[in-house]
Amino acid sequence: MELFLLNRNTKIESSEAEKYIARTEPICRAVARFYRDMKMTLTETKKTSGGSIILKYAVMDEEAYRIDIEKDRIVIQAGDELGIVYALLALSEKYLGILPLWFWNDQKFEKKPEAAIPVGSIKPEKYRVRFRGWFVNDEVLISKWNAGEDKAYPWEMVFEALLRQGGNMVIPGTDKNSKTYAPLASGMGLWVTHHHAEPLGAEMFARAYPKLSPSFAEYPELFRELWRKGIERQRGQKVIWNIGFRGQGDTPFWDNDPAYDTPEKRGALVSSIMQEQYDMVKKEIPDAVFCTNLYGEIMELYQQELLTIPEDVIMIWADNGYGKMVSRRQGNHNPRVPAIPEKHLQGRAHGTYYHVSFYDLQAANHITMLPNSMEFVEQELEEAYANGIRRFWIINSSNVKPHVYPLDFIANLWREKPLSAQEHRKRYLIQYYAGDEKCRERMQECFADYFKSTVAFGALEDEHAGEQFYNYVTRYFVHGWMKDGGTSPCENLFWCTGEDDFSKQIAWYQEKCGEGQAAFSRLSEKCEGFTDCELWKDSLVLQVKIHLYCLSGAVIFCKAWKEFAEKRWMQAYYLVGNAADLYEKADTAMRSREHDKWKEFYENDCLTDVKQTAYCLRSLMRYIRNLGDGPDFYKWQREVAYSKEDRGVVLLTNTENHMTDEELYNRMKERKSELWK
Repeated sequence: MELFLLNRNTKIESSEAEKYIARTEPICRAVARFYRDMKMTLTETKKTSGGSIILKYAVMDEEAYRIDIEKDRIVIQAGDELGIVYALLALSEKYLGILPLWFWNDQKFEKKPEAAIPVGSIKPEKYRVRFRGWFVNDEVLISKWNAGEDKAYPWEMVFEALLRQGGNMVIPGTDKNSKTYAPLASGMGLWVTHHHAEPLGAEMFARAYPKLSPSFAEYPELFRELWRKGIERQRGQKVIWNIGFRGQGDTPFWDNDPAYDTPEKRGALVSSIMQEQYDMVKKEIPDAVFCTNLYGEIMELYQQELLTIPEDVIMIWADNGYGKMVSRRQGNHNPRVPAIPEKHLQGRAHGTYYHVSFYDLQAANHITMLPNSMEFVEQELEEAYANGIRRFWIINSSNVKPHVYPLDFIANLWREKPLSAQEHRKRYLIQYYAGDEKCRERMQECFADYFKSTVAFGALEDEHAGEQFYNYVTRYFVHGWMKDGGTSPCENLFWCTGEDDFSKQIAWYQEKCGEGQAAFSRLSEKCEGFTDCELWKDSLVLQVKIHLYCLSGAVIFCKAWKEFAEKRWMQAYYLVGNAADLYEKADTAMRSREHDKWKEFYENDCLTDVKQTAYCLRSLMRYIRNLGDGPDFYKWQREVAYSKEDRGVVLLTNTENHMTDEELYNRMKERKSELWK
């Protein structure tokens, strides 16, 4: 068999007639990346030649390529820049062994002198979805972490992973980040599209005009000027123009503009604005591609037949943040409107905005995986595909690292011949995790059991909780407890607890968290002891610990309320401290896995923010101490710090400085067995 021997001396060139190819930014970056890949996987060689890789354009479909391997050279022909980018990545994966998530899963490389490539031809795998990509959303971790390089480096690694997954489209961050990193995304060959709250990728009105009310009725020309500037800024990039109109946060615009007080008025305004935005872009870019999001309240307007959308605009149907193709819950409002195009819309282009991470301040996942299984995801996305959602898939990837497994699975689904959830799980573990076959079988069981362990906060198949559930709900209860002593229910928890009184809400929460605590305790034991694989500890084991510690803290917190309700103040104080310890333990677990390039990765956990939950609980301790030990604040100190014979003699209230809460709590821990037998 004849072979092309790829080594560190192999040169990448373009044909004499097409020297300009190598000067385009996406190709320059792709070539530099391939040289880096060779450096990571191949040793230096004394050979004078490694042959050449020739890059050429040819008449082909978009993103298509053909690789012809000869003994002394490789010829890559492609229809466009992305075709060449994909071809070089295909060679990198197949013959240098660099996997799509090599950076995010810490793939280890054993260098070799050369890579042997059989003479012949290679054609690309096909994709069944035209536009495929990630929305780098809620990106608070990668925004503050630089992987030991610079601020842009994590973003480059996100975009590289997406390209290696066969993706071709990205929303490169939220708000300021989207403007900052769009040029990098475009420079790597990706299409850029926009957050549904940032139509045309324009600057937010509230940022441009912070002293003005964000009302289109009052300031239509100012909005139009922002749209014009957005179009001009992105001229020359590959853009899928998102049209629409939402508020200045991820909220309905009528929250800021009470003039639009009926569905009819709201639908009429959104429809007219979409048509105007469409016309503005078309005037400048005749072959522009458009999309619009049927998301949240916009979906409801559409279902009421109050929206008119230009015919060639891709209609994007969103899941509810938990993987179910229905409209999202907002506060206590949860209509669950189906997010699947009806039969009369089958002639139009459709897409989906699908979450593997979601931030709803209720029960979703941000620093842990989607709480519903990949079998469930497969069911939802295959049904969506069967109903015409084939043109555009944008996946909320959040900070990538906690979500690499579901991201890899969904990337598999946008390929022409996807693996099932079970087949993919087996391949994924073989690709990335060290261990023998028996070890990987146990890993597969643990991954599958993770999704079986998540808390069911409702009766429906998707109503399973991420880690936000036992952080936000606990903090809501702390707020209600300190606001009025729990004499009124937490209204913003009616979506899960129903309209019961505070104590019944707490009881419901304790039951749910207790079920989850038991399940994750079993899984934690199952995950331990059978492998020393660092990735295993960084990924599934860490996420199981986050769930387990937070759930355990939530259960103890609920027990503390019972003590408080019976006016056993000191016991309540102590148990709240125990709960805070457990939430801090979850934070410590994250920070303990920040080795090597991951240093400070979890430092800016500010959305779920388990350390904030602990802080709120410490504040609650002070509140309870005030009720139980105030106003003189010496009785508890005497109880926990003084000998039995000294406690009853109160000639002096105290003989040392008043203890801080930390000192008092630590002394309670030391004497727990004596205080509460």
